[in-house]
Amino acid sequence: MKRLALIAALAAALSGCSTWNSWFGDDKNKPAALEALSGPDTGRVAWSAKGDGIGFPLSIATPGDRFVVAGSDGGVRALAAADGRELWRGEAGAKLLAGVGSDGRFAAVVNRDNELVVLDGGRLAWKKALPTPVIAAPLVAGERVFALTLDRQVLAFDALDGRKIWELKRPGEPLTLAKAGVLTAYKDTLVVGQGARLAGIDPLRGELRWEASVATSRGTNEVERLADLVGPAVRQGEVICARAFQAAVGCVNAERGSALWSRITGGTNGIGADDQVVVAGDASDRLSAWRLSNGDLAWSGDQFQHRKLSEPVLLGKQVLVGDFEGYVHLLDRDTGKTRSRLPTDGSPVVAVTRLNDTVLVATRSGGLFAIQAE
Repeated sequence: MKRLALIAALAAALSGCSTWNSWFGDDKNKPAALEALSGPDTGRVAWSAKGDGIGFPLSIATPGDRFVVAGSDGGVRALAAADGRELWRGEAGAKLLAGVGSDGRFAAVVNRDNELVVLDGGRLAWKKALPTPVIAAPLVAGERVFALTLDRQVLAFDALDGRKIWELKRPGEPLTLAKAGVLTAYKDTLVVGQGARLAGIDPLRGELRWEASVATSRGTNEVERLADLVGPAVRQGEVICARAFQAAVGCVNAERGSALWSRITGGTNGIGADDQVVVAGDASDRLSAWRLSNGDLAWSGDQFQHRKLSEPVLLGKQVLVGDFEGYVHLLDRDTGKTRSRLPTDGSPVVAVTRLNDTVLVATRSGGLFAIQAE
């Protein structure tokens, strides 16, 4: 636990230094000025809503035809993707530490007492204390709730009554990153980030099926060798791609459990992808796109350097990414050139998530903006 606290403090200190330099006069880290754009808008805000402020690593669940979102104060809501209409609302009973996972019926969050809280249609179903801290949003699938702890322990609970079904503890790295990790699914396999590797796990028994490396740890000490996978990961068919913290972006074949390619690049946020490219920003917010099929570089652009970008999302033939001033930038997927931008509420964009033809953007102040391509 001391090691966990150490890396959490280190991450916070590094983040604080970056913020100070970018906002208070360090010219080297000064945010890039916005480009002058003259073309037509290539996206529009279809609807917007106001929720609680967000002060934790947010993920937005997208079960079926709805977005499920959570705010720092513990409010959880399901909104219709078509028009933003509220379908149900619930309360976790305490401020949150991790975002929401949902299958449409059940929604799971983790509060600051480190309790896994599960709602059934907005009503409290059960809650259970977890053994170590959790930052990654839980995953709800197959009437089970899966949680990934900071020390990379994986736990499975029955969604109906909270009964613990299994737990998986594996030898881990000396240090782990206090940042939301990878917890997703491929067919009947639970896919989890374990250090710099993706692991495929049997969701019924908690047994390891396969393991594939996304990056190779480098450095002369434990901090420099830290290369934990950062969520969200993205899936395209049999391929799952993810970022290893400050190390690389890479893809694995989840059907075979084998690594496909890995490209060395810095950066701390999740990535975006479609059936053509994988897009990610580096530590200075330079965006790069690699071919999904082989990892060849398609393009790179530095027009948003030091603008504290969110993870990118791909919609149609555009890349959407938010920044610290609340702008959502829309780029051409094939060239990386900026096509248009949309304002939100002026506070930093903290999450962008796609469901079919709609991208939901969440801001630090609690604004929710549903964007569709023109």
